[in-house]
Amino acid sequence: MYQDYFGLTEAPFSITPDTSYFYAHGHYSEALNTLLVALRAGEGFIKVTGEVGTGKTLLCRKLLNTVEDRFVTAYIPNPMLTPYGLQSAVADELGLDMSRHYGHHQLLKLISNRLLELTAEGKNIVLCIDEAQTMPVETMEALRLLTNLETEKQKLLQVILFGQPELDDHLNEKNVRQLKQRITFSYVLKPIDQEEMKLYLTHRLGVAGYKGGNLFEEKAMSSLYKASRGIPRLINILSHKSLMSAYGQGTKHVNKDNMRAAIKDTEDAQLSHANHATPAWVIATASLFAVSLVTFFLLR
Repeated sequence: MYQDYFGLTEAPFSITPDTSYFYAHGHYSEALNTLLVALRAGEGFIKVTGEVGTGKTLLCRKLLNTVEDRFVTAYIPNPMLTPYGLQSAVADELGLDMSRHYGHHQLLKLISNRLLELTAEGKNIVLCIDEAQTMPVETMEALRLLTNLETEKQKLLQVILFGQPELDDHLNEKNVRQLKQRITFSYVLKPIDQEEMKLYLTHRLGVAGYKGGNLFEEKAMSSLYKASRGIPRLINILSHKSLMSAYGQGTKHVNKDNMRAAIKDTEDAQLSHANHATPAWVIATASLFAVSLVTFFLLR
């Protein structure tokens, strides 16, 4: 819609996890490096947590595209599965023929044999599980049993769990304490700060082909940061909507009014709630009135 108007080759603020837009700076670079180091060290369980919209899925996909050829990767985007469903998904990701119905024991044996084959070829097998907070407790236990498969020298399967903070609550449950003890590396993805946000905007615009100066005015960026709380997904949504607003007004820069229009149109944006907050003097007056009314009835 507005790409040609702003000199862009594509929309820069899509919320689809596109690895070409991965922001390899700050704690995102640190998180990716932590994962790579842990995998190369042969660590069994690794955990990455972060609030909704902080970029866990994009980090996961970037990792899958970054690891060396000696790694065989398996990816499960929706682990809300039964224990047998998890085993079937892992088997399918490893290229095993799932046209027949196997029992639990048979399926586990097939997976074990496949992992041994790959290990004999000098491969390291990595299982990445996204949205891990949705995994039932009994399935988490089945996952732990899968990672029991090992040779005398190494684990046959490494696992990375990507999830929201609720994942930690599940791992604190008594039934999965053994799995929690096996997590050797963990990383928390936090929202980016205001200075990082400016670099983040510049990065995405650059990938999308923008060659001009500052597209977002300073006041617009200040409002953007307050409303988004530094959460990349919200930054993308608000930036996209503010560009649409600027395009509709025929201006070449995103100003404060364009950004406020975007914020007002986005439910989870902080300023949209703040703009409708009850003024402090109204609250104070109402409280004083309530106290006076109670005192009046008590003294009657």
